[in-house]
Amino acid sequence: MVKRPENIRTAADARALVTERGLAHVKVAVADHDGILRGKYMGKDKFFSALDKGFGFCDVVLGWDSNDQLYDNTRYTGWHTAYPDAGVRVVPATCREIPFEDNMLFFLGEFTGPAEAICPRGLLRRVLARAADSGFLVNAAAEFEFFVFNETPDSIRDKGYRGLKPLTPGYFGYSVLRSSVHAEFYHQLLQLCTAMRFPLEGLHTETGPGVIEGAIQYSEALEAADRAALFKTFTKVLAQRNGLMATFMAKWSKDWPGQSGHLHVSLNRSKGGASVFHDSKREHSMSQEMRWFVGGQQALLPELLAMVAPTVNSYSRLVPGFWAPTSANWGVENRTTALRVIEGGPKSQRVEYRIAAADINPYIALAAAIGSGLWGIEQRIEPDAPVTGNAYARQFPAKRQLPRTLTEAADRLTRSKAAHELFGDAFVDHYAAHREWEEREFRKAITDWELARYFEII
Repeated sequence: MVKRPENIRTAADARALVTERGLAHVKVAVADHDGILRGKYMGKDKFFSALDKGFGFCDVVLGWDSNDQLYDNTRYTGWHTAYPDAGVRVVPATCREIPFEDNMLFFLGEFTGPAEAICPRGLLRRVLARAADSGFLVNAAAEFEFFVFNETPDSIRDKGYRGLKPLTPGYFGYSVLRSSVHAEFYHQLLQLCTAMRFPLEGLHTETGPGVIEGAIQYSEALEAADRAALFKTFTKVLAQRNGLMATFMAKWSKDWPGQSGHLHVSLNRSKGGASVFHDSKREHSMSQEMRWFVGGQQALLPELLAMVAPTVNSYSRLVPGFWAPTSANWGVENRTTALRVIEGGPKSQRVEYRIAAADINPYIALAAAIGSGLWGIEQRIEPDAPVTGNAYARQFPAKRQLPRTLTEAADRLTRSKAAHELFGDAFVDHYAAHREWEEREFRKAITDWELARYFEII
């Protein structure tokens, strides 16, 4: 019987497919705290062993930043532990094939043992177990904006990241012209997303030069995070294979809007599958559970922002007037708020977590979005009145103000009792230390703005 990657569920299924295809190697990867997939090719025999016993992966990937620089402020790993291997389990159901590698098979893994407490995928899995304990099944989807440039990894460095040439010029959102002129790239991306099982519901130009938005089809939340991580990685791979560059920075230029990574979340009953969020008899069709879910998200957003705005660059996006929220607020069909309730029938009632940008780690951001909502249901947190009109023009109380820097956000996360209860001390302490390091590295840099402002005059 010919097996397909989408039908793989068990270790036996994975072995059978690898054998059937006559593969000598497969590709495996884990997600680090920045959402970057770190992996390698693995020989067939070792992979078969790993399916049963797991395998060791140097735990430095949990102890360095996106530039492979080693943290000096974490307890879990560092020079003091000599960077031993951490256990990793292969997740057979994540099997994909990579079309441009002669249908090479690709598997995601997640950390085990002591590392499981700080593993991004393990974090989301624990949050979803909490939902299941309450009788809920969580569905989710991500949509990402990304800029595409007529550049290469070498050319952007040669230019010092200045004077880059976008794929297309000017403002032109939802452009049939642009997507038709560059139809080959769009079609390749659509086909790749389908082949690798993170299919898109929509793909279109957004406002700005060379910016594209892809909306990934919804699924169960852990699968949604897998899809989002794979989409970000392989969109960049496809672009570079075409002599282009794609970036998922939150904001690459002061002249253009930032890049969103909005998350859509809905709850269903584990038994029977009925919507938890939809109640046609209540205002905006919001059930009481949905109100509490939004209330929890709103209440905890200032404390969990570091999990959703994870880079120094994230905070360049969170400014008024650039299609990014600046306070913990919500509204119904309101795209100026941090949380947007989308009215619909039992199959489409959901909340859009609009605070998230394209630079998120999907596992960690979804854990924050879902965990805070579950906390709201458990604590029966009522949200504020929904915002109507332009939320940017409104003044909100201090408790709804968001941290303005990554360091401030990391500090709020460290001091959050709810975060420690939801995600565990080990994760909160380790992740917050990562974010503090990230801003410390930024403070070593001398920016073009500083040189232009101070070099001669001061």
